[in-house]
Amino acid sequence: MPERKKRILILSANAGYGHKSASKALLAALEETHGEDCEFEIINALDHRKTPAWLRESQTDYDRIARDMPEIYKFGYDVSDSVIARRFMENGLRVLLFAALKDIVESWKPDAIISTYPLYQAPLNTYYQLSRTFIPTICVVTDLTSIHQIWFSKDADLTIVPTEIVRTLALEAGLAPERVEVVGIPVHPAILHENRPVGELRAELGWDRDLTTILAVGSKRVSRLPEVLNVLNHSGLPLQLIAVAGGDEELYAKLSSIDWHLPAKVLGFVSNMPALVHAADAVASKAGGLIVSESLAAGRPLLIVEAIPGQEEGNADFVVSGGAGDRGLDAVSALEAVRHWTLDGASLLKRRTERASILGRPRAAFDIVDRAWALAQKGPYRMDFPQTELGKKIGEALRSAGIEFDD
Repeated sequence: MPERKKRILILSANAGYGHKSASKALLAALEETHGEDCEFEIINALDHRKTPAWLRESQTDYDRIARDMPEIYKFGYDVSDSVIARRFMENGLRVLLFAALKDIVESWKPDAIISTYPLYQAPLNTYYQLSRTFIPTICVVTDLTSIHQIWFSKDADLTIVPTEIVRTLALEAGLAPERVEVVGIPVHPAILHENRPVGELRAELGWDRDLTTILAVGSKRVSRLPEVLNVLNHSGLPLQLIAVAGGDEELYAKLSSIDWHLPAKVLGFVSNMPALVHAADAVASKAGGLIVSESLAAGRPLLIVEAIPGQEEGNADFVVSGGAGDRGLDAVSALEAVRHWTLDGASLLKRRTERASILGRPRAAFDIVDRAWALAQKGPYRMDFPQTELGKKIGEALRSAGIEFDD
């Protein structure tokens, strides 16, 4: 009888684009490296039928609040980012998400779990304790410097962080040094594999082969991109502008209605982002962890046009302090940055490109799945956890909520 294939479960969420994209990158890397020997799937536990409805709906609220009420988002982020608040949040999540995660784990029976979303660690640990079965678990942090403490779980076998800054934060939060590794944010393998000459890519895409090209990446969470593109459009600089609306129909309509004075193309949702990034000279976008990581992995500098207060401000700081880009948080500063890039034979843009190549980690997805594969060889194992007063109270809360488990 053939041996059962190892099973690796990737847990994700739709609260922001980065978690889902990181998960897809890991799935693609697993398929490429272990596709014949492994079964794998992405599951969004927040969408599970046993997750409270208000928590399921919070995924769509995240985008709206982050875009329309950034100061309120920042206040909530800062207030919850303390040891006491984190513990309070974790205890609530243990009850709110326990049933969903228990159902997912027991029906899917993984040999290892990769989590790209911070709210799952506490309820997973509770499940392990109550079932007395531990499943090797990797937590993948998806922002570059400013990290909420809810990411850090002492019970994870491995916490993958993108920078030394985050590793220091993880150690300060009490994680064991041997359980924290600087690997990077996973980007799709196509970023690594795309190695065609820029001229060939641009010819295939119908772009001008010779003009300095800025790829502007938008989404429902980006509001300042039209004003930045408008000032560049009237700058008279020798530029080519490629705007991706990212599935945002309102943004697509707004960009399509512009009377372009520079060579420009407006795209909606695209499935060839790796090729677009490699074909550009620079990327203009918000400071999301994923688009920043994709751009750096492709060796492309960034013009940061927006940063959600909290974690994205840290991403912007990482890019700018690392010499791999500039802020353009309003039309004037964006124009100044791009003008400086193009002076003296684009010497500054060349330096920014060199720094982006140094900071980028195009192999992160492969490095992470290699570690997950190694942990899957060990698979689930029985473990007696010491019973604590907190554990007893959580068990009582779960029972009172009608959630059954083996004690």
